[in-house]
Amino acid sequence: MPHVVIQYTANLEAEADMGGLCRSLAAVLVAQKDGAGRKLFPTGGTRVLAYPAVHYAVADDADDYAFVYINVRIAAGRSEEDRKKAGDALLDGAKKHFAPIFDKRHIGITLQIDESPGQVYDGKHSNLHPLFNK
Repeated sequence: MPHVVIQYTANLEAEADMGGLCRSLAAVLVAQKDGAGRKLFPTGGTRVLAYPAVHYAVADDADDYAFVYINVRIAAGRSEEDRKKAGDALLDGAKKHFAPIFDKRHIGITLQIDESPGQVYDGKHSNLHPLFNK
């Protein structure tokens, strides 16, 4: 972890470089440090995925409104201060990414961080972590 899932209204598909947003937010996560200067999140566990919502209704549906929902799921163990700092950095990255679109149309952006303290099952299978644990 962290795993990021971005859901967005399909009316943004032609205007927004969602692959670029994924890469940008991944870079933000990988760059985060805790209060002692250690990496806040493992590089090999960082995942950012984006999906357009083909069917949607935003607000009163009176205009072609757009919406982006960014859900960040992290494992337990980070301080409230570190979570807030990471959330602020991610939201800032999303705001910068959508700034040109924000100036042309109505768009809402929500970012939430969910911490999973008591997972019932957390199965993993990966050969990515060894690449970054050298």
